[in-house]
Amino acid sequence: MQSFEQVLELDKVLALAAAYTSNETSRQMMLSCRPSHDLAEVRQEVQKTDDALQLALQFGTPPFSGFKNICSRVTRASSGARLSLRDLLDVADLLRQAQALHQWYGHCSEVGTSLDYLFSLIVPDDALLATLERSIVSEEEIADAASSTLAEIRRKLTRSRAHLRETLDQMVRSKSMQKYLQESTVTLRDGRFVLPVKTEFRGQVNGLIHDTSSSGQTIFIEPMQIVEANNDIRLLESREVEEIDRIMQKLCAEVGAQAPLLCRLHDVSAELNYYFAKANYGAALRASKPEISDDGVLDLRKARHPLLDQKKAVPIDLALGEAHNALIVTGPNTGGKTVALKTAGLLTAMTMCGFLIPVADGSRISVFRHILADIGDSQSIEQNLSTFSSHTLNVVEILETADDSTLILLDELGSGTDPVEGAALAIAIIDHLKALGAKLMVTTHYQELKLYAADTPDVINASCEFDTDAMKPTYRLIIGSPGKSNAFAISGQLGVPASILKAAEALISEENRHFENVISRYDEARRALEQERETAQKLREEAEKLHAEWKEKQSAMAAEEKDVMERAAAQASRIVEAAKAQTNALLDELEQLRRDKEKADFAERVSAMKGDSTQRLRDMYKNANPVIGSLDDNGDYVLPRPLRKGDRVLIADLNQEAVISEEPGQSDFAFVQMGIMKMKIQISRLRLLEKKKAQPDPKKQRRKGAVSSKVERKGSMELDIRGHACDEGVYEMERFIDGAVMSGIGTVTIIHGKGTGLLRKAIQQRLKSMKQVKSYRSGVYGEGEDGVTIVTLR
Repeated sequence: MQSFEQVLELDKVLALAAAYTSNETSRQMMLSCRPSHDLAEVRQEVQKTDDALQLALQFGTPPFSGFKNICSRVTRASSGARLSLRDLLDVADLLRQAQALHQWYGHCSEVGTSLDYLFSLIVPDDALLATLERSIVSEEEIADAASSTLAEIRRKLTRSRAHLRETLDQMVRSKSMQKYLQESTVTLRDGRFVLPVKTEFRGQVNGLIHDTSSSGQTIFIEPMQIVEANNDIRLLESREVEEIDRIMQKLCAEVGAQAPLLCRLHDVSAELNYYFAKANYGAALRASKPEISDDGVLDLRKARHPLLDQKKAVPIDLALGEAHNALIVTGPNTGGKTVALKTAGLLTAMTMCGFLIPVADGSRISVFRHILADIGDSQSIEQNLSTFSSHTLNVVEILETADDSTLILLDELGSGTDPVEGAALAIAIIDHLKALGAKLMVTTHYQELKLYAADTPDVINASCEFDTDAMKPTYRLIIGSPGKSNAFAISGQLGVPASILKAAEALISEENRHFENVISRYDEARRALEQERETAQKLREEAEKLHAEWKEKQSAMAAEEKDVMERAAAQASRIVEAAKAQTNALLDELEQLRRDKEKADFAERVSAMKGDSTQRLRDMYKNANPVIGSLDDNGDYVLPRPLRKGDRVLIADLNQEAVISEEPGQSDFAFVQMGIMKMKIQISRLRLLEKKKAQPDPKKQRRKGAVSSKVERKGSMELDIRGHACDEGVYEMERFIDGAVMSGIGTVTIIHGKGTGLLRKAIQQRLKSMKQVKSYRSGVYGEGEDGVTIVTLR
């Protein structure tokens, strides 16, 4: 009997997941993964995979490389063994991997996951990595930077070789030497520079013979002039080899000293790659974490077989182990019965392996001690076994193994023999397995099993739906409804003559025909109920959408009301401060009048003062009641002309002046600039403020000039310095605060705008050192936020 992993094709799932790993160790961990029967372990493994998925979704998948398993090699190095440059480069790759994981996790906020303990074991050795990167160029070359001695030797070698090459080039270019040479080139023999000399001139060139060409026409002579230089080069090369050997011994010793750390980094990095590979495979399946228990309950919602195309796979709902312990699945061939069996078994096995599974939220999976399956045609020619015999042998093994923590999947139970005997045998097997406490899913075409499921309390029918109009299966699993095989309909579609089908229908017993008719009527009633349920669902969704829109509008209205209240509070504060300024101005003028009461024009000035005071009080009252004031025109106001960009207007219901910032065009709305705020507002709410040239009385101006200037200075509560340079803005702010202090104003607003923030920083830095300033703060929502600074004066 095949193992359930092979029958359910768990090995194919593991191979797909292994494709998401980056190194061989993690890949082998994935391929060797097997279902665990321990509930706590399964929950822990699934949680790790889910945490890896959440981290990957939030911060991206960690950078994993194809690092090698260096544990055996560094262990040998710890015992004094010599490693190759390739080995040291693999160690450097592992150290870079650890460094990358450490840096990636450092960017993650403190979320507290089940993977924290693994990341805590990643302690990079930056010093060793820097040494290896500095010392090794490739698996064939040590870098000059490996040691100062090696760098000096190689510099000397370069100079010596260049000098020797120059000497040889001069010899080759000389006319006296060229006639002796076979070629005008310099070559190497036994690591020494030589000249190719014609054989007949061997006595003309003084030097050491190192080699002869294969033809015998050329001999390679080392001229005596360069023998000493060649000796020096050979000596330097020998020193270079010794220094490289010393460097390699040192590097191997350093790596060997860190062998335990390196082995731990490899194991932890591979394990993290294993969990993130599971997570990425789960993301590809659009998988989620089910609720996991060991009570034998399966409740799969919108489950999809992981080996099918996830865009085309039809989700199924499946429940087992709670209201019923056995599920009898019927329906036509190729209708999806076997896929439903494999889906239940494979998703259970995947969960027990620590995977996320392609199901909807709210699904439940149970951990079983055994998953036993007999699926497919297992006939064997070599063992002389028929289909029925092979199925029976598998069932015998299942009967011997099954207990109360077993999920059993049986495909076409009792098939391959006489239908009456096969159905009776199938019912007896199901009863026996139920008595053991096992949970079963069985597919069948037998009418007897459909009737058995309808009459037995803890057994339920399920069917794979078949669309008789389209003459093809829908692959939906319908719980509680037996299915029809639809053999006649399918045969007719495949070309069986109608006369044969009619004759076959006549041979069916009246009882079976009546049962099939009952199933057909039941299916029709079920479809009608499903349509009504879909309609009700759509209506409910529309109602929920309307309710959500209403809640959103209610929240928006509450936010708008809060904003209006904040603006009203800010306006009230400004009115109070304006009233204080106006009062101070009036008191100053009264004091001035008291001092001037003996002058001749005293009566005239008192009269003018009364009129001016009355007008100011009227303006203050209007400011204190902006809404009432806005109703004076009773909605009959008509703009004297179309608004233009730059016009000053009054927002009637707010009693605030503003400037038209854009040409209104034909729209009923206009964009206005009010201080630092820009807003879109209905034109019907605006009143045009025409510019009127004042005709001041020269005598009155002379008489009241000093007082009016003082009042204007004292009544100002806002200073707009947007666009100013820092020094200029600070200077204007100092003058403004001096005037405000003299006027007795308690709070002023400095409008500096947001911009780059330099002007705001300069203003607030100066405010810290001003004795007149009690405190200051940035504006809040409705006041201009960071574009203004609110200053409280002493």
